[in-house]
Amino acid sequence: MSDYQVTNPATGEVEATYPTATEQDIQQVIEKAENAYKDWRGIELSERSAILHKVADIYLERQDELADIIAKEMGKPVAQGKGEIGLVAEIYRYYADNAEKLLAPNKIDVDDGSAFVEKFPVGVLFGIMPWNYPHYQVARFVAPNAMAGNTIILKHAPQCPQTAEVIVDILRDAGLPEGVYNNIFATNEQAATIIHDSRVQGVSLTGSERAGAAVAKEAGEALKKVVLELGGSDAFIVAEDADIEQAVKNAITGRFGNTGQACNAAKRLIVVDAVHDKFVEGFTDAVKNMSLSDPLDKKTFIGPLSSKAAATNLQQQLDSAIQGGATVLVEGGMVKDKPGAWFKPAVLTDVTESMDVYREELFGPVAVIYKAKDIEQAIKIANDVPFGLGASIQTQDPALATEIADKLEVGMVTINAPSGSEANTPFGGVKRSGFGRELGHLGITEFLNYKLIRDMS
Repeated sequence: MSDYQVTNPATGEVEATYPTATEQDIQQVIEKAENAYKDWRGIELSERSAILHKVADIYLERQDELADIIAKEMGKPVAQGKGEIGLVAEIYRYYADNAEKLLAPNKIDVDDGSAFVEKFPVGVLFGIMPWNYPHYQVARFVAPNAMAGNTIILKHAPQCPQTAEVIVDILRDAGLPEGVYNNIFATNEQAATIIHDSRVQGVSLTGSERAGAAVAKEAGEALKKVVLELGGSDAFIVAEDADIEQAVKNAITGRFGNTGQACNAAKRLIVVDAVHDKFVEGFTDAVKNMSLSDPLDKKTFIGPLSSKAAATNLQQQLDSAIQGGATVLVEGGMVKDKPGAWFKPAVLTDVTESMDVYREELFGPVAVIYKAKDIEQAIKIANDVPFGLGASIQTQDPALATEIADKLEVGMVTINAPSGSEANTPFGGVKRSGFGRELGHLGITEFLNYKLIRDMS
């Protein structure tokens, strides 16, 4: 049976199944993308821009329908799904409006003659994308690279095949030429075949550490550039002078948005001693008042997890922490008397370095609170993980915020707000959170040929 199927996480029911690609399908898709590249790279930027603007228009027109599909595939509450679609439209518009400037040649000052660096596309790219933001993750790969003149083959997450097909429809309806964007329901083994094909010039993956290591290995063997956006265990630091009421609100949004299933979620809440108890009281009260609700209800904030497997894995991590001596501030976990992948939010403290979860990513509605004696210890705790995606700082002192941000070993820092994503700002991390950047001015630079033109005459 195919891995590509829609299993409604709210009910546990399989609603649709899609066939996996054949080897012939794989070869045809690569050939189609290569043939399309020969024409697409020569299309004027103004024409590409018009198509991407139309993509944004269609996304906004179909916002409600797309949010419903996301909810049925991976459980995201529809209000948050509509927010995702709004961001997708912004991403397509950003690159449609700014690609000409971002792709302009760079002049180099030389003693004689002239020197320029021209920017050209490289060809066919392969993207491997996850389920947690099924339109956004694709948009931040497709929008800059399509504008740059590259063509794309995309392997979507097996649990979001309907979204995968809808994306094809949207791009086609916007006027994107055949073969510029290609969906493929490939297996992991077939993905390796695509990476090794000489017609494919680069690979981008958003996913787990394990997936990133596997893809990087294949790409390295094939001498292909790869961009990886992997896991995160982002710190949320609360300084002594923070507005605690606002910090609690930011922490709730940052930890439990998308039911906690975000790479850059606020997974570790690190609070200095002076305001620790006040923060904990406000945060735990808010969590206790949360309720699990139908993701199709516009008022829902917490829905089911993406799958029963995800819920089971998170429960095992929660159990391991408790057995290791962690203190439960808010009791949560899998809801066993209800079909689907429902998981009540939980809050832990007293997690120590001896526990596996101290350095693991908790991908779901489990928050861990750490007490730090001062800001220096808070920074030390924040950096003491293998990940380095993002972090959030809560303080009313701009100088202190800058000082903390400079010392954090991450790719992104947000001050006095939960971590998020914007079309015009770069997204990505360091350490085991991956390498490369998406979005913003850097997002279009990853898969380009920077060609030096040196005139000595």
